[in-house]
Amino acid sequence: MDEKIRGKDIMGKTVVSKEGRKFGMVGDVSFDPSTGELLKITLANATQYARNILGSELKVPFSAVVSIGDFVIVSEEDLV
Repeated sequence: MDEKIRGKDIMGKTVVSKEGRKFGMVGDVSFDPSTGELLKITLANATQYARNILGSELKVPFSAVVSIGDFVIVSEEDLV
């Protein structure tokens, strides 16, 4: 993803995997204040599936994000 993504643009979007499994919603984002680079997405309303993969922290590294549109699509391989 070469285009700049702003955290506020993805807030509240549904997070799903490439395989179609729902993870929850974007609840918050972490970013590097010096560069503006998005680092992690914190899930809200996380599904049990997401809890099983991510544990109690419920954070998805932004490097696992494949695409952003109506949904935030993540690669499950990049989560483990």
